[in-house]
Amino acid sequence: MRKRLQRNLKTWLRRIFPGPLLSVMLFGMWLMMTQSYSLANMVLAAILGFGVPIFSAKLRPRYVRVRRPLVILRLFAVVTIDAWHSGWAVMKVLLRRVGNEDTSEFVHVPLELRDPNGLAVLALITCITPGNAWGELSMDRSTLLLHVLDGKVEPEKVIRTVKERYERPLMEIFE
Repeated sequence: MRKRLQRNLKTWLRRIFPGPLLSVMLFGMWLMMTQSYSLANMVLAAILGFGVPIFSAKLRPRYVRVRRPLVILRLFAVVTIDAWHSGWAVMKVLLRRVGNEDTSEFVHVPLELRDPNGLAVLALITCITPGNAWGELSMDRSTLLLHVLDGKVEPEKVIRTVKERYERPLMEIFE
């Protein structure tokens, strides 16, 4: 009986506060942005802080259990280094003489990753890396379409880089 009451209480609390950390952050951010700590502003911050998570609960991805924290750290280091190198490569492309123009192209990357959170992180990684200006996930989540700035790069190399350096670690983390 006691376990059942605890379970019901947890379910009830999750409905009222689906994102407690998000609620606290929204409350604090509202107060910082408005730079007013009046009672009316605090009430509005509380309404936003606790209302937005309730109405946006279905938009948030499902709960993620952190697996393989060392892989997360290694992936973070790889993405940081790749972004730095790619930034330099983009700078070189942009500073070339006007007569030596490169064309950009689209590359289709076949995906094995199926977890929605992992796909979101993969899309984020590929879009923040300079040189990849745009990315789109196919409706069946089997292909990532990337817009690559430097058209001289072979599509096979881009596919290999995405699959080995980003997709494989994300599969270890999320699946």
